[in-house]
Amino acid sequence: MPSLDNLPDSRTEPDGSAVVRVLSYNIRSLRDDTDALARVITACAPDLVLLQEAPRFFRWRKKLARLAAASGQVILSGGGTAAGPALLCSLRATVERTEDVLLPLTPGLHRRGLATAVVRFGKARVGVLSCHLSLQKDERYEQGGLLLDRLAGLGAPHVIAGGDLNERPDGPAFRRIAKDLQDCWATAPWGGEHTSTPADPHQRIDAIFATPGVEVLGCGVPRGLPGVTEGDLRAATDHLPVLAALRIPAGA
Repeated sequence: MPSLDNLPDSRTEPDGSAVVRVLSYNIRSLRDDTDALARVITACAPDLVLLQEAPRFFRWRKKLARLAAASGQVILSGGGTAAGPALLCSLRATVERTEDVLLPLTPGLHRRGLATAVVRFGKARVGVLSCHLSLQKDERYEQGGLLLDRLAGLGAPHVIAGGDLNERPDGPAFRRIAKDLQDCWATAPWGGEHTSTPADPHQRIDAIFATPGVEVLGCGVPRGLPGVTEGDLRAATDHLPVLAALRIPAGA
């Protein structure tokens, strides 16, 4: 397993492929220490940030913009318009299009949604999706299928999806997604495994997935990564982040 300080940096390869860092993080509506959160995101040096529980009510755009600016990112899509999931990106990304999707509402349960985009890093083109699946088992399974349908409809040669699945890898929704996509932690484990909770990590319910054509160079919780402190991880939110380094092939 690679050591914490040698996860590949972002770069463009001579063949036109791109190595990108992708971070997935449930930020609990910024109810905790936003300075600590910004420090964690900055230290991970991501090209794409897949957020869950982004602010979605009063002045949510301003709150999300402040987090993006504090962590060296810009807003790509999502937030209130996607019922919580959001996407941030570095200026390295060229944005083709974005779309926020609201999933069917089950009476009595929270509204869920997906934040999606298609971006390019040089000659590498990729679809991106952030999700936060239901707490209810049957609805969560159906949302896993809707997630796969949405990824297929992005029209991109490669896709990356990540989020808070509210389910462990042996659960039916997790397995439904992992049947079609690479579970990046299982493909190339790096760093820590468990994402919940920061004070007592005992389960993996957050994940990053990618289509088979994407090369996974490492994926896991960046606990101990230079610049990421234990104090900041505990103060930032009630989940641990997942960081992946992925090589996206160049387009034709």
